[in-house]
Amino acid sequence: MTIFALSSGKGRAGVSVIRISGPDVCAVILSLCPNDDFPKEREATLRWFYDPETNQKLDQGLLIYFRGPNSFTGEDIAEFHVHGGYAVVAGFLETLSKITNLRFAQAGEFTRRAFDNGKMDLTSAEGLADLINAETQSQRRQALRQMEGKLADLYEGWRQEIITAMAYLEADIDFSDEEIPDDVTLRVKPIVEKLFGMIKSHLADGHRGERLRHGLQVVILGAPNAGKSTLLNYLSRRDVAIVSDVAGTTRDLLEVHLDMSGFAVTIVDTAGLRDSDDQVEAEGIRRAISRAENADLKLVIIDASHTEKVDQHMVPHIDENTMVLFNKCDLNVINDNAFKAIKAIGCWSISAKTEQGLDDFLVALQEQVEKRMELTDTPSLTRTRHRANLKSSAKHLKRFLDADHFELELLSEDLRLAARDLGKITGFVDVEDILEKIFKEFCIGK
Repeated sequence: MTIFALSSGKGRAGVSVIRISGPDVCAVILSLCPNDDFPKEREATLRWFYDPETNQKLDQGLLIYFRGPNSFTGEDIAEFHVHGGYAVVAGFLETLSKITNLRFAQAGEFTRRAFDNGKMDLTSAEGLADLINAETQSQRRQALRQMEGKLADLYEGWRQEIITAMAYLEADIDFSDEEIPDDVTLRVKPIVEKLFGMIKSHLADGHRGERLRHGLQVVILGAPNAGKSTLLNYLSRRDVAIVSDVAGTTRDLLEVHLDMSGFAVTIVDTAGLRDSDDQVEAEGIRRAISRAENADLKLVIIDASHTEKVDQHMVPHIDENTMVLFNKCDLNVINDNAFKAIKAIGCWSISAKTEQGLDDFLVALQEQVEKRMELTDTPSLTRTRHRANLKSSAKHLKRFLDADHFELELLSEDLRLAARDLGKITGFVDVEDILEKIFKEFCIGK
């Protein structure tokens, strides 16, 4: 079946792109452009487009034809670049819907066909989706790297090494009468140990890729009227939160999405932490604590006039992922002795109202964001699906390494399952390639 859809954004625009893909593309082109020769491949030509039923003009625009398999989907594709007015686009789509063997594409169906036809792997398809949704430069760079196949190359390389290890074991099982090294398990174990270490190291990335994709979660915590909302307004450069001298103004979570040094960051203002009998405020405090427990970074604000002792509501939330801010330093002399024994990233004296000390704090905050989010030489995990399959693959490799037996069938099964889990990430799961490895490595049957 041939599919079609509006590939450019909806709404009025100078130009809109309508794409069709499938076996009937050539017939559709001839029916929409009955008075012209068939277009050359990959060459934009100016054409009048007609309704095949009424022979009335739909619009004048550019037509580009891509012959499969040298196209995005691997099938024949045609792109119609028409004027972006609502009536033009709606009329064009309605005309296509009336043509036999054409239907509207489902969400992601063009990319699905590209995967089915071997034009990209699953991680590349996911990278394309991330690229479309990218809001910051760092998200764009990570998505491009994944779309280009960097992540797939890494995982497929590991899978091929496991298949090589399997080939030794399978050869010993199936071709025991051939000339095969008798120390096969000793040759395989170093390969598996190396792969296990690489996968474990890859998993221990602090969720960098997921953070970069979704945005770093930064939660502001503090007692009521400590200055949380004022800090949020400063960071967002607009009046997002209500600022009042009345304690407990903020009772629910308030989020602001920022682009900080090219990284996506979500700043969350929360209800002031204190004991409360008010059911609504108590629920807000519960949500604040829950969000803080899952935060990537916490900003704990302490009123500078109350530093004689540690606020017990703050203590559980001050750790190695916490930046402590002594606010209202323009009104009081800071006495932070009570906090010297508490482990934190650091302490800053600020005035959220007058912005005193905030420049230094902002520099430190940006450094923390970059530290947690910057791209590394090795492509990062970007999805929970990847992480789950890698953990499963590592589990099977560990079982192979911990085995206290020499049952080659069972050892080979552990490797097969590990390779299968890696193949699930990219979509390249093919048991037959093990046989190819066997014949290549040992020249069996020569």
